[in-house]
Amino acid sequence: MEDLSLHILDIMENSVDAQARRIEVRIDEDPDRGLLALEIIDDGKGMDAETLEKAMNPFFSTRKTRRFGLGLSMISESAKATGGELTVESAPGKGTRVKATFHQNHIDMKPLGDIPQTLLTLIAGRPEIELSYCHTIGGETFSFNTREFQDLPTGSPKALRRIGEHIQEGLDRLTRNAKDS
Repeated sequence: MEDLSLHILDIMENSVDAQARRIEVRIDEDPDRGLLALEIIDDGKGMDAETLEKAMNPFFSTRKTRRFGLGLSMISESAKATGGELTVESAPGKGTRVKATFHQNHIDMKPLGDIPQTLLTLIAGRPEIELSYCHTIGGETFSFNTREFQDLPTGSPKALRRIGEHIQEGLDRLTRNAKDS
């Protein structure tokens, strides 16, 4: 995958497949230490220890539509390529937490990608899922939750455009504020 947003989308799709009703995406950039932490947390059905161990194998999948599950192994390799790591915590009935850390200044660090479009893809396809997004850069934070837009029909093009603009404006403001600090 060419950027981190595609990893995020893949893991969110895994959350949907695991019957999650709530998904949190957190990105924490620490420019002073040159680190980026990416965390995706869901309240899906979770995995037992055996399934969790198998989940890191690219040739294992619980999906019936394909016989391989490259998602976790690919993000793990992306993190390791920068000197970072991937951890996955899960338990049946408790959901799953995927956390990847990356060294931002490493030559193999992938770009973040189009976060607003990535989030909108999930919102448009699964409007019933509560999506929470929190992005921090050096102490400055932008957060978003689909509950903020409960008054809008989240599947409509007008609503999606408004949500996308809100996310983009928030991320632009976050980036400007972080640069000014």
